Amino acid sequence: MFTRRTLLAAASATALLLSGGYAAAQDKMYIPLISKGFQHQFWQAVKAGADKAGAEFGVEVTFEGPDTEAQVDKQMDMLAAALAKKPAAIGFAALDSQAAIPLLKQAQEAGIPVIAFDSGVDSDIPAATASTDNLAAAALAADKMAELIGGAGKVALVVHDQTSRTGIDRRDGFVNQVKAKYPDIEIVDIQYGAGDQLQSTEITKAILTAHPDLKGIFGANEGSALGVVNAIKETGRKEVIVIGYDSGAAQKAAIMDGTMAGAITQNPVGIGYETVKAAVAAAKGETVPKSIDTGFFWYDKTNMTDPQIAAVLYD
Repeated sequence: MFTRRTLLAAASATALLLSGGYAAAQDKMYIPLISKGFQHQFWQAVKAGADKAGAEFGVEVTFEGPDTEAQVDKQMDMLAAALAKKPAAIGFAALDSQAAIPLLKQAQEAGIPVIAFDSGVDSDIPAATASTDNLAAAALAADKMAELIGGAGKVALVVHDQTSRTGIDRRDGFVNQVKAKYPDIEIVDIQYGAGDQLQSTEITKAILTAHPDLKGIFGANEGSALGVVNAIKETGRKEVIVIGYDSGAAQKAAIMDGTMAGAITQNPVGIGYETVKAAVAAAKGETVPKSIDTGFFWYDKTNMTDPQIAAVLYD
């Protein structure tokens, strides 16, 4: 459902695109990236990859996002403002897979290629989507959870949202794998914490209280996973197996001290790099692949220093 603010942003962007009111002459091809936020180290790593590609291809790249991943309307404002500058192409990681569609239609009508990254949209407007196969990655997390809890018992999920493609796919990838392969594992709760550490901590504490016999929890992004870790430490429930998603210094430390069993890491630098690379190609009228799989890996204390794994972890 589109909010009034989203529709107003779309109308404003349309007027600006038609008038060229904020368009400025660019010495270089200009490609803005609108991310889901800045509060996680994951996004800083994506930015590093985007900046690397910008330097390599000789284009001007900007990177911004709202303060938290709950601020869908603020992200829409950022998208509208970026489109009003008439970029050569734009990268977009949707907080809400449907809310941005009116604005993306304006981009399409103005001939501005859209490259989705990290999280797609429910539309065929993006020329490409550079992302992790989140369904497969979360299925691997479910396999690891089953292995670590002995194939039976109660587990729960703390997910960042149920509106973005990443939130939906990581939830469904985990849940569907459990249902398909592990009949003796019961998913007793799925809660959503907006990717916020504090909110996810409180959610997890409530889950632990409600289920004293819980065997495992999957935290579906960096903020969710760290919230689970905080709750485990605060409640002393270290017998509960924790599996996370993404990387960052705090998750790596939790794995090393045993609070977290392991996590799925994406390739955030690769996501940023491939987004800009595809945007440059699309802006030049070249064909780009509809889906760009940037890969994922399981890591724990046994393989964190392996060169292939260390290359995709970040602090």
